[in-house]
Amino acid sequence: MDTKRLLIAAALSMAVMLAWSYFFPPPEPPQRQTPTQEPAALEEIATPAPEEPAEVVVEEVGEPASITTEEPVAESVSAEREQLVVVETAEFRAEMTNRGAQLVSYQLLKHKSADGGPVDLVRRRAAAPYPFGLATPQGAPSPLNEVLYRVEQSSTAAGGQQIFYRYRGPEGNVEKRFVFRGDGMIEVDLALSSPNAWTVAIGPGVRNPSEEEQENRFARRSAVFKTAEDVEREDPNRTWSPLPISPIGLSWAGLEDSYFLTAVVPQEGVGGVIVQPVLVVPGVESADVRFKPIRGKEELSDAEKDLPRELFLLVQPAAEVSKVLAYFGPKEYDRLKSLPYGLEDTVNLGFFKPLSLPLMWGLAWIYDNVVSNYGWAIILMTILIRILLFPLTHKSTVSMQKMQKLNPKIQAIRQKYKGKLKDKQGRPNAEMQRKMNEETMALYKTEGVSPAGGCLPMFLQIPVLFAFYSLLTASIELRGAPWILWIQDLSAKDPLYVLPIIMGASQFLQQKMTPAAGDPMQRRMFAMMPIFFTVLFLGFPSGLVLYWLTNNVLGIAQSYAYKRHREKKEAESGETSGGKRLNNGKKKEAGK
Repeated sequence: MDTKRLLIAAALSMAVMLAWSYFFPPPEPPQRQTPTQEPAALEEIATPAPEEPAEVVVEEVGEPASITTEEPVAESVSAEREQLVVVETAEFRAEMTNRGAQLVSYQLLKHKSADGGPVDLVRRRAAAPYPFGLATPQGAPSPLNEVLYRVEQSSTAAGGQQIFYRYRGPEGNVEKRFVFRGDGMIEVDLALSSPNAWTVAIGPGVRNPSEEEQENRFARRSAVFKTAEDVEREDPNRTWSPLPISPIGLSWAGLEDSYFLTAVVPQEGVGGVIVQPVLVVPGVESADVRFKPIRGKEELSDAEKDLPRELFLLVQPAAEVSKVLAYFGPKEYDRLKSLPYGLEDTVNLGFFKPLSLPLMWGLAWIYDNVVSNYGWAIILMTILIRILLFPLTHKSTVSMQKMQKLNPKIQAIRQKYKGKLKDKQGRPNAEMQRKMNEETMALYKTEGVSPAGGCLPMFLQIPVLFAFYSLLTASIELRGAPWILWIQDLSAKDPLYVLPIIMGASQFLQQKMTPAAGDPMQRRMFAMMPIFFTVLFLGFPSGLVLYWLTNNVLGIAQSYAYKRHREKKEAESGETSGGKRLNNGKKKEAGK
């Protein structure tokens, strides 16, 4: 193999790693969200039990309002007071208001935000629309978001909870039906006069990101949708105008970050979806944040272009009655896979998904059956990977040892052609270069050595490295998973940078113990690797650094074992040679 090709391959591999780390850095821990509207003097009628199926609690502002399923004689249908309906299970706590029949909070009780409270998938904001509120196709809020709907509630035969909202008045005629099902999906039915005038809003985004996350151009936040067999994503920082998505072949559409998802699955009467970019206009408090629709980049002032951006999802009704299924929750691969909608494709494991999935399942199995700590599970998984790759790494190490022994002969060939590689004008002599390469390759062939053998362990580890990176930045199970001491989140970078520094030192030690390659350029390239990897890994998830550090430690142990074996073999060979020389000397003395 030509040395230049080897260097090019190594350089390309490093370039891929740099590009990957540039575009896909680890997300920061999320901040807790709370609903914008806090009604005064809430009165709780019943207390839900998380262990039981979902229960509905109606909370009211002031005196309890009368709820009836009978149609009033008057033409108008509305409520006198604002009411909150709370649906709570062991998994989530959802709050819906009859002001606009909107979802104002959806807390995931098993997932913590940075302040220790539950993650809320509904963004705080100063005004409607909230999820399932109405907006124009251009993103402007509807007056129907401010009227008070009459509320009816009941249980379904399947054990879910049904909430029925109805309004008839000067602003229009609207009915909304929500069923919180046992599988985590929400059935949403909408009956709306003049359906072409309105859209149903979802978002914007998911959760309540911190200011640092909003300004971080590396943050994974996007709209995601599946048409036919293709999954596409839209970055809010690269979207400057509304993006219509045709209903033809549309399986689902949603808003996501690395770990959480809000998505809708069209059922009936859906005319497509619009991805609407908005400016995040900050207020004095986080609850004062407003979202301004973007119609085009040219319409924005210079100050507005610097504001953070988010995405709304606007579902377009195509008939007087429209039906969708909605999912609000974590991106748990197996859970989403169990649903018949293909939502597991939102778990972005990238090109290395065939490697990432077995790693994810293996880590989960170790966590469930061996040790309930994902840090130790990563270490055990690394040991297993090292064992599986041992035949290849062994062959590579033997090849490098042979290369080391051949080094004097290779240097002799280079010395032979040293003055012939350039002509008198200093121009490269291609013929002499070809002859030197042919003679070198002939030596490799005679001795049964591959010049690329020393690079094999590195190249074998790179796909696994990327697979681990994808896993750690997309697997909800590893979000917030602690290891020991200061490492309290394996999906985030080491806050003290201790692991990357130790990892760099271990790689330097491993490099010193590894037989040097014959090519000077290759040796110099490998000598720079510890520095390169240390700098690169400073911002990587600590779980990924832990994997690479463990792999280095195992490599050091393997190199030490090879060294001891080689020294023992050479010592035995030296004793035998000495014995022969000694016997030969005795025979000469006897002959005299």
